[in-house]
Amino acid sequence: MNIILLSGGSGKRLWPLSNDIRSKQFIKLFKTERSEYESMIQRIYRQVKRVDEDVDITVATAKSQVSSIINQLGDNIGISVEPCRKDTFPAIALAGMYLYDVKNISEDETIVVCPVDPYVSDEYFESFDELDRIVQNTDTNLVLMGMEPTYPSEKYGYIIPKSRDKFSDVETFKEKPDAKTAQTYIDKGALWNGGVFAFKLKYIVDKAHQLLDFKDYKDLYESYQKQEKISFDYAVAEKENNLKVMRYSGKWKDLGTWNTLTEEMSDQVIGKGILNETCKNTNIINELNIPILCMGLQDIVVAASNEGILVSKKEQSSYIKPFVDSIDQQIMFAEKSWGYYRVIDYTSDSITVKVTLNKNCNMNYHSHEHRNEVWTVVSGEGIAVIDDEKIELAPGVVVNLPCFCRHTVIAKTKLEIIEIQMGHGITVHDKIKYEYDYKNIVDKWGDNLCSSR
Repeated sequence: MNIILLSGGSGKRLWPLSNDIRSKQFIKLFKTERSEYESMIQRIYRQVKRVDEDVDITVATAKSQVSSIINQLGDNIGISVEPCRKDTFPAIALAGMYLYDVKNISEDETIVVCPVDPYVSDEYFESFDELDRIVQNTDTNLVLMGMEPTYPSEKYGYIIPKSRDKFSDVETFKEKPDAKTAQTYIDKGALWNGGVFAFKLKYIVDKAHQLLDFKDYKDLYESYQKQEKISFDYAVAEKENNLKVMRYSGKWKDLGTWNTLTEEMSDQVIGKGILNETCKNTNIINELNIPILCMGLQDIVVAASNEGILVSKKEQSSYIKPFVDSIDQQIMFAEKSWGYYRVIDYTSDSITVKVTLNKNCNMNYHSHEHRNEVWTVVSGEGIAVIDDEKIELAPGVVVNLPCFCRHTVIAKTKLEIIEIQMGHGITVHDKIKYEYDYKNIVDKWGDNLCSSR
C-alpha cells in the first residue's frame, strides 16, 4: 500500500501565521509527549508511521511548499511536486504518474489518498487496511471513506450510501448544503466526504490518460499548467459507477479555521502571552518576541506574527479569507530545507532578515543581480564560500556580498545570521543558482550534509 498525502492550498484562514508559502499544515501548534510542538503534517506523518512503519508515503504539494516539507519531515520523504496549483484531480494524477513512471510501483498496488489537515486518532489510519482489503479482494474500482456526521454542517459535501452497512455502494453525492438540507441528508444515513480515496494505481493512471492530455510523467509535469483545474470528486468520484464507501465513526475533525483548531490545542497560550482569570475560552498564539496581555475576553482567539495580528471571536474566524485576500503583505517568515528565515524590517530599498541554518545544512551556491548583502554572524559556526574563497564564520564575523558574486553558507553548528539586503525592487526571484561540491568541506566535520532545495 502507498499513501499519498495531499498538502496543497495556502491556508489563509489561519492568517497571520499562514501565507502562500507557509500553509496551515506547517504551523507548529500541537504538543507532543515530549512537550515539543509539532505541525499538522508532522502529526499526520508520525501517526501513519506509528500504525505502519513500512508504509510508503508520497506528499503531493506545490513547489513553494517543498522546502517546508523537507525541513519538517526530512530528506527521505517522497514528494510529487505540482508546478502550479490545479486542484485535487491533477494533483492526484501527477502523484500517480510519479509513482508509476518514476518510482516504478506496480499498477496493482493499492493507493490511499488523504489530506494532511484532519485531526484524527490512530484508528483513522488503521482503517486504511480495510480500504486496501476491499480494493484488492473485490472488483470495486474506487473506495471512499465517509465520516459519520456529528451535526448538520454546511462546510462539507455529503455521500449518501445505499445502506447503513460499514461498506456500502454509493447512491449519490450532494454539494455543500444549508443546515436544514444537511439534516435531511443525515436522516438518510449520509456521510461527510472527508477526501479519502482508495484505488489500484492502474485506476488513476488510466483515468489520468482518459481525462488529461499527456504522454508520461515528464510530459504531464511539463504541461501541468495547461491542464484543467478540477477536483477529484467532480472529475472521477461522482462519475464512477463501481464504487463503495466505508463508514468511519472514529475521531475526525477538519482543522481549517482558528475556531476548530483551538479546540484541539492543549495549551491556551503559545508564545509570550498572559490571560487573566476573567478570560474564558480564549487562546493566544504569539510568534512575536513581545508579550500579549488579554483581560476579560471570552471565546476569542489572538494570533500574532510578523505578518499581522488577528483578534477575533472564534466563531467569526472562519470568515477571514476575503479580508486576508485584500492585504498586500511582504512574506515575513518561511521555512527552507536548510532552516528558516524571518524578516525583521523592510523598506522600498532594504530588507533585514534573520536567517537560521540547521546543523550541517547549506544554501544553494547562487548570486544576485540587483542587490548587495551584508551578513553578520550572531551565533554558531560555519563556512561562507564567496567566488570559491572560503571564510570561517563565527559570532561577530561580518561578510560583504556585492552584486553578482557567487556565494553560499554551510552550517557546522546551528548558525544564526543577520542579513541586510540593499537594492531597488528586491525580490526572491533575483537569484541565479550554480553547482558546487560541498563534500570536501563537510567530510572533515564527519557529518552528512542536508540537501538544499
